[in-house]
Amino acid sequence: MFDFCADPKSLEGFQWLACYLTTGKHMLFYQSFVFVIVLMLITAPIALAVGFAGALASRSHIPPVRWLGVGYTSIVRGVPDIAFFLFMPLALDQGLEWLRHKIKCPDWTDAIRQGNDFVVCAEAKLPLSSSPQWLHEYYSIALGIAAFAFVFGAFAAFVMAGAMNAVPRAQMETAEAYGMTRRQATWRILVPQMWTYALPGLSNLWMILIKATPLLFLLGIEDVVFWARELGGRKTQAFDYPHDDWRLWYFLALLVFYLVLTKASEIGFARLSRRLARGQATLAGMEGAKA
Repeated sequence: MFDFCADPKSLEGFQWLACYLTTGKHMLFYQSFVFVIVLMLITAPIALAVGFAGALASRSHIPPVRWLGVGYTSIVRGVPDIAFFLFMPLALDQGLEWLRHKIKCPDWTDAIRQGNDFVVCAEAKLPLSSSPQWLHEYYSIALGIAAFAFVFGAFAAFVMAGAMNAVPRAQMETAEAYGMTRRQATWRILVPQMWTYALPGLSNLWMILIKATPLLFLLGIEDVVFWARELGGRKTQAFDYPHDDWRLWYFLALLVFYLVLTKASEIGFARLSRRLARGQATLAGMEGAKA
């Protein structure tokens, strides 16, 4: 980045550090912080939508739909998260390739499962071998987002189902007395008030999501943990910028980043909670009305 960085071997002191912190890999390290935030902003709405659908399904009067909603939340909540983070991308990837294989290669006679190998025709691969590298990277990220949304959607469904049960039953009965159908009462009475009760649980899930982002490292995605380990490891004289094991300092930077992100989230959720509590028959709502 700087003109004096042409010969790193001749640098000392501040110039050496300035050049070291502006290398191409460090730029990728800095970009990974933005990547983590963007990933959470994408994953959270998807998980919220999945959770909302699961909460409605668990309250359905149609038995198969209710069983599906209850089974989804119970199974995912009962299995360690890391198992799903490792299983979901693999299962989704192989499932998509299997469907493409059946459509694009109907004359294929060999077995798809060959021992430990999963073999499909070249046309069914996702992405194709001829696809650019960025497409392979974004495909892996999409699989990671799907895994996060699937897992956290189950927890969000359980939170929102409990929040729906917390809305006073008398309000639903009043809506029915005024001639509203069950669907109208759900969307006009239950859902708007449900968010006040769901927000504490959802804010806790957001905090857990923040802490779970380092699991992207297990999926082979180059996130902040990957680059902290890569850059902080000991570098010998074979490298342009040799140094000892500096992983402590890199992971300390990650500690500060996550603490700042958590504090900012707490402030944001506190303001959102006060806004949603206005006019609600809750303790926070009554306190706001008195104020």
